[in-house]
Amino acid sequence: MLFVLTGQVQTGKTRWLEDVLGELAAEGVPAYGVTAPGVWVPSAGPEADSNGFEKLGIDQVLLPGGERIGFARRRDLAQADGAYDAASQSARAQLAWAIDDAALAQVNAHLASLEFRVGEDAPGLLVIDELGRLELERDGGLTEALALLARGSLPSWPHSLVVARARLAEVVSARFGSLWGGAQLIAPSDEGRATLRAALS
Repeated sequence: MLFVLTGQVQTGKTRWLEDVLGELAAEGVPAYGVTAPGVWVPSAGPEADSNGFEKLGIDQVLLPGGERIGFARRRDLAQADGAYDAASQSARAQLAWAIDDAALAQVNAHLASLEFRVGEDAPGLLVIDELGRLELERDGGLTEALALLARGSLPSWPHSLVVARARLAEVVSARFGSLWGGAQLIAPSDEGRATLRAALS
């Protein structure tokens, strides 16, 4: 089954996912792929959220090993300090995030390496956090994530979970759902947690 974790921007999707993956790991269910936690700082500025935190960037955590790398910065911050690369994939797509192409290549190399793990470890969950405009509208970005999802269910990961914003969730379902025996949208909620855990039990 393909689970699509969805919701509006900054609704806690990745934090929820990290909590659930921690629970599964404690029960011997590994996760393969990548999560994308935000880089947050306390702030009283105009970019602060309702809890008084401002999102400066996005990291990537490579699963199952847990290596964390810097991945993207808010575009206005990258432009302000001269680090904005107008030739990058994210710039050409006019994204709000300045994604480092070298980091993108590192994540893709990690995802490509997962194919060599097939059959080596306990069955787990393939996790892709997240698919966005680069992947779904331009067939760029995390291209190795698209390739893994296109292979469908495997013994190493009979189920997958993809994070996508609300407007792209149905695109993910339509493109990959049939390859995984169906697709189901879930929210970062107790009900979503129960649905996912029931499939993995």
